[in-house]
Amino acid sequence: MAGAVSGRLGRQGTAHHKFDATGEAPWVRYTLITVAVLFLTLFLFVPLASVFYEALRKGVQTYWEALVEPDAWSAIQLTLTVAAIAVPLNLVFGVAAAWAIAKFEFPGKNLLITLIDLPFSVSPVISGLVYVLLFGAQGWFGPWLETHDIKIMFAVPGIVLATIFVTFPFVARELIPLMQAQGSEEEEAAIVLGASGWQTFWHITLPNIRWGLLYGVILCNARAMGEFGAVSVVSGHIRGLTNTMPLHVEILYNEYNFAAAFAVASLLTLLALVTLGIKTLVELRARKENEDAAGEAPLAALQGQAS
Repeated sequence: MAGAVSGRLGRQGTAHHKFDATGEAPWVRYTLITVAVLFLTLFLFVPLASVFYEALRKGVQTYWEALVEPDAWSAIQLTLTVAAIAVPLNLVFGVAAAWAIAKFEFPGKNLLITLIDLPFSVSPVISGLVYVLLFGAQGWFGPWLETHDIKIMFAVPGIVLATIFVTFPFVARELIPLMQAQGSEEEEAAIVLGASGWQTFWHITLPNIRWGLLYGVILCNARAMGEFGAVSVVSGHIRGLTNTMPLHVEILYNEYNFAAAFAVASLLTLLALVTLGIKTLVELRARKENEDAAGEAPLAALQGQAS
């Protein structure tokens, strides 16, 4: 009895010693946490707080006037319009590309994956210049567009094209690993049972990817509203016509109109915070569903064995 107790205590002591030997000392953990908090405070929380402080420093009336001023209102409308056009198009492309890459084998598959990643490796300014070289007055299609009175550069179509280019990887890149991990067994079973392609997509594929799809759309929308480099090249900076919110902030700041610049910047920040909140809710909901599904699987197996 005493030997058993001493042996058990010895094993516990060994386990405790092993935990102490492999675990980090408390001061290491506290130091890392402190460094992380200080870093976030210095580079995230303080800048965010300063944006709202500068925006409201001259009062709510000045803040509101800066937002409803015609050029600012035009920039807000243009930003929302461009996002409303670019995000649905990228949603369709992302789902189609992810479905093709994850479910089928075809020549050029690796090339398609590389092209999807291209906006991540190319500077947005370069992508804007590419559109200028294609559709500008001296570009490849410029004379033809001018002859037919079609305006792309320094107009809304050019801004939409540039925004689509810099944002199209987000939905596809979110869905490709998800759909590859899920496999194609459920779709194949549905087709064998007589379902059409659209029925398979709406009733099998889409429910399985809905949270990843929503997550990709949120990221795509955030980038579309905040894009600066590519849009700056193709917009022409025409106040009241082709300035998005980031471009309008730059113009106001360069004119030393700091209150108005920070007011518009604070609205962009609010949009970003709302996007972050929605993204967090989507992640929590998806994690909860995954945990519920993981908990139901053993129960279903036990029920199957009992029957």
